[in-house]
Amino acid sequence: MTMSRALRYGGRTLALTASALGTIAVAAVPAVADDQPTAEQIMADCASGQGKCSFNSPEIGQAYLGEPRQVSELLYNCTASPASQSMAWADTVGSSHSVGGSVTVGGGIEGIITASVTATYNYTWQSSRTETSTFTLTVRPGEVGWISRAQVMQRISGTWQTHYDDPKWGHYYWFVPDVVTGPAPNGTDGKRNAVVVKSRKMTADEKKLCSSGANQDSVFTRGG
Repeated sequence: MTMSRALRYGGRTLALTASALGTIAVAAVPAVADDQPTAEQIMADCASGQGKCSFNSPEIGQAYLGEPRQVSELLYNCTASPASQSMAWADTVGSSHSVGGSVTVGGGIEGIITASVTATYNYTWQSSRTETSTFTLTVRPGEVGWISRAQVMQRISGTWQTHYDDPKWGHYYWFVPDVVTGPAPNGTDGKRNAVVVKSRKMTADEKKLCSSGANQDSVFTRGG
C-alpha cells in the first residue's frame, strides 16, 4: 500500500511518497506513471551528484549477529585418523540498502551516510569491514571441515532528501525512505563476531576423490 503526503517548504511543493518497497509516486499533482521517478533513479542522482542529497534523521538499530558464512577452503580428510591443519581465512562484509543494492566503498552514497551518522551520533560508520586470521582445523576421517564466520551487523533507517536546482519529474525535492544494513564494530551492543569450525560427512563423489591414487590416505584442500 502506498502512503502519499504533500509538504510545503519555501513556497515550493514537496512530494513525498513511500511504500514498504521504497517506491515513489507524485502526490502533489496528477501525473502519469512516466512522470514518476523510481527510487533507483533518485538514488542514482544522489550517487552521481546530479541531485543534492542528504540522509536525514538516521536511526541506528540494535546490533545483531549476522548469518554465518564459509570463509576458508574446504579441508578433506582422506586418512584413517583425525587430521589437523592450520588454515588462513579472510572475510569482507559490505553494506547494502533497501532501495539500491550494495553501498559502494568510496561512492557518493557512502560519503553521505557517513557524514549524516557522524553528525547525529558522533560515530564513524564504515560501509565495509575486513578481517583475516588463521585457525587450526581438526577434521575426523571421512569428513569435510571448514571455517565459518558471523559478523556483527546493524541497520540504519533514514530518509533521503534530494534537491534539484531545476524541477525534475515536476518537483524540486524528492524524499525516499531507506534502510542501510552493514557491519558494526565487534562488541557493539554486547554482540561479538563469531568464528567457528564446521564439518560434515563426505558425499559419495567426494569419497571417490579420496579413493583416487593421488589423494588416497591424504589430507587435501579444495576451494569451496
